[in-house]
Amino acid sequence: MAGSRPSALVYGDVDLNLLDGSAIWLQSVTQALVAAGCAVTLVLKAPIRTDRLIAPLRDVDAVTIRSPHAENLLPAPASAGPPTALSVPQAVAVLAAVDAVHRHDLVVLRGRALVSAAAEDGAFDGRLWSYLTDVPQAVPAVTPKAAEDLTMIAKASRYLLCQTEELRCFLEGSVPAACGKSVLFPPVLPAENLHRDSERAVADVSRGADFPHAGPGTPLKLVYTGKFAPRWNTLEMTQLPALLASRGVAAEVHMVGDKVHDDPRDSGYKRRMRAALGEIGTPSLDGVIWHGGQPRAEAMRLAAAGDIGLSWRHPELDASLELSTKVLEFGQLGLPVILNRTPMHEALLGADYPLFAASLDDVADVAEATIDPDVFALAAARTSAAAASFALDRAADRLRSYLARAVAPATPAGGGSGAAPLRVVIAGHDLKFFGPLIQYFRLQPDLEVRVDQWAALGEHDEKVSKELADWADVVICEWCGPNAVWYSRHKRRDARLLVHLHRFELYSHYPGQVKIGNVDQVICVSDHYAKLTREHTGWPDAKVISVPNPLDVSQLDRPKLDGARFHLGLIGIVPSRKRLDLALDVLEELRRDDDRYLLYVKSPMPWEHWWVWQNPAEREHYSIALRRVQRSPLLRDAVVFDDAGPDVAAWLRRVGYVLSTSDDESFHVAPAEGMASRAVPVIRHWPGADTIYDRRWIRETPVELAASIAALDSDEAWRTAGETAHRQAQAFELGAVCRSWHRLIRGEPAGNADPSYELEDSGSRSIG
Repeated sequence: MAGSRPSALVYGDVDLNLLDGSAIWLQSVTQALVAAGCAVTLVLKAPIRTDRLIAPLRDVDAVTIRSPHAENLLPAPASAGPPTALSVPQAVAVLAAVDAVHRHDLVVLRGRALVSAAAEDGAFDGRLWSYLTDVPQAVPAVTPKAAEDLTMIAKASRYLLCQTEELRCFLEGSVPAACGKSVLFPPVLPAENLHRDSERAVADVSRGADFPHAGPGTPLKLVYTGKFAPRWNTLEMTQLPALLASRGVAAEVHMVGDKVHDDPRDSGYKRRMRAALGEIGTPSLDGVIWHGGQPRAEAMRLAAAGDIGLSWRHPELDASLELSTKVLEFGQLGLPVILNRTPMHEALLGADYPLFAASLDDVADVAEATIDPDVFALAAARTSAAAASFALDRAADRLRSYLARAVAPATPAGGGSGAAPLRVVIAGHDLKFFGPLIQYFRLQPDLEVRVDQWAALGEHDEKVSKELADWADVVICEWCGPNAVWYSRHKRRDARLLVHLHRFELYSHYPGQVKIGNVDQVICVSDHYAKLTREHTGWPDAKVISVPNPLDVSQLDRPKLDGARFHLGLIGIVPSRKRLDLALDVLEELRRDDDRYLLYVKSPMPWEHWWVWQNPAEREHYSIALRRVQRSPLLRDAVVFDDAGPDVAAWLRRVGYVLSTSDDESFHVAPAEGMASRAVPVIRHWPGADTIYDRRWIRETPVELAASIAALDSDEAWRTAGETAHRQAQAFELGAVCRSWHRLIRGEPAGNADPSYELEDSGSRSIG
């Protein structure tokens, strides 16, 4: 830590001497980390030949720039000749050496080969914030080798930084280990103190004034900044002045950048590209003006002097899951941008955006169309509004939220100073539900955490458990099983014991074997199960409380896809008490009047569980239900079975309603997950449902459940209900639940998971 600031080590497999999007990203992420409160050590890949990208960072107190070449940090003697950029192995070695002198709280790396090598090295495990480039963006590209590599990276990373929601969802669907670690980190647009003439022109147009380029003899100025490469259509762009001149439109193309790619498929490309650019600063015969590589501020100034930005690319890039920073930079300046029509660009700018283009002739057509003030003003307004969401302050806010979960706070949560931390042991055979809580506990300065991982429900290393029992001030038993029985008999007399009871244990023989006098608190997941626990065990009422299951609301809160309002979701259909048959009843009721409704089922199939499939009654239940799906005219082609997996957040994007049709649940997290995603929960009145969820979502029969869905008969009504559900989901928010557990560890009342949360239905109440 640098003072109270988290410390970040930043490196990109990027040459900061060359002006392109990746170099701008490295500069921008450094600025965003500083704005989020970090002290940043930026390590350079190559010797500095031009400081146009480094200069803005040199005067920032919170940034330390390290040049391995200048500081002789290279792990091997430099070869004869001029110094070269670090190789990936050299970079990993240099970063490890820098980190060894001062351990950083987070290590931000860009580039798949680099991150893969760092993950394999292991020096930064758990601290890696990985920004991956060259990631597969289509299913055929996810080869077994690629999946293995990405899995290794995900396991070593604290976060995988994804530029777009589309990339995040694809990554999670392809690499299960990425789920829960993939977070959004869109392009960052630092604040620019530029006053563009065309910005004033947009305002003037609204008052009926002419555009700067509309006057006689004033050429239309098209601007491109970045690298020159075949799929970026930069060679084709140089034809635009001549093409527009043939239509009677005077035009110039201004190009900024100095990174010209070689094309292995076309050995002459680089030569032709350079010839088309001509000499720096001198207009070529065809109206192309090349400004060479420039500092970012100068590149933006040159762009601001133009009329239209160019980000038109080869159709091969239409399926890209990444967003061009150039589109946003032009938008920040109020420039309209010519670009390809893709689903991502339509989502960003609107399907009716007027400057989409597929061919060179299209580019000329829409460029000519901008002479119409209304077209220009609409396009400029759209790009400007889109860019506002990518401002530096937005990026800093996003990073602050990630830091809060990844880096220990500067002072103990309890506010004390100098006191020894509480020694906490978490014991259990299956800790997957408790993982986020353990992660939170380990960040708290007032806690020291160790885990007693049992091999199976009743199997453990008793010697290890005894050592931990003697060490611990507080023991948490995840599940009220043999672990709770053992620790209730072996913990220190002055140590506190908390037992987390779920569902299956209540009707097992284990609670009867627990020495309840040695247990300080039994924590159930709902008020209903707390009541059942008291009744079934006879344990003192005061010892049995409830704290809800935690939800990572920020992970689940993602934009809905088109059509979600008509999509029902059912998560988990095994065993039969989940009542797939009743979910089918709901769907049939809806489809009698509107065949747009579909049911998406995300679950393992029953035959994947031997203990279910060997039961004749269970097999019969599913046989009947699946025959209905095949034979019912209302259900045929209306039920989609999706693979089980941790990518629930991505899956929920297509779901507008989450069903809970079970006979019995202790909590049923699926409706809460749906609420966090802004889907509407639709809950059958199973016992205790109304102690967890607002009664407005609860009905008795499939007919009533279907009617509650049909009643939300407009996008506005459905979205309003989803917003209400989302607000209520904050009762289960991960941070709030973690804080409740933290209070219990310290011997304080858990309190409400979120004291500010109140159900809007006065007949219901929150968990606590």
